[in-house]
Amino acid sequence: MKTFLAVYTGAPSAFAKWQDMDEQQRKQLEQKGIQAWHDWIDQHKTQIKEVGEPLGKTKCINADGISDITNNLTGYTIIEAESYESAARLFVDHPHFSIFPGDSVEIMECLPIPKPL
Repeated sequence: MKTFLAVYTGAPSAFAKWQDMDEQQRKQLEQKGIQAWHDWIDQHKTQIKEVGEPLGKTKCINADGISDITNNLTGYTIIEAESYESAARLFVDHPHFSIFPGDSVEIMECLPIPKPL
């Protein structure tokens, strides 16, 4: 089995539309989405290494120092799968974008750290 990092993305504009929605309708969708997300976790629990969490504000650290930045990352999950294709199939119709205002889920393989010679 290979290990994959799945990152959830969402544009601020999509979240703004969500916030502009009627509060009662939004709360109903939130509850539906939360339940669907937990159902997704239960359905794929044998392949989930780490459920992950939503992500907050971002700091960038580089040679120039530390600064506040923004990006479209909203959360992550770590899974195990035989291939990219099987990893990707786990997220088809995921509640992140089928109920919540998320844009997509991006999958990347976690590769081993090379050992020193």
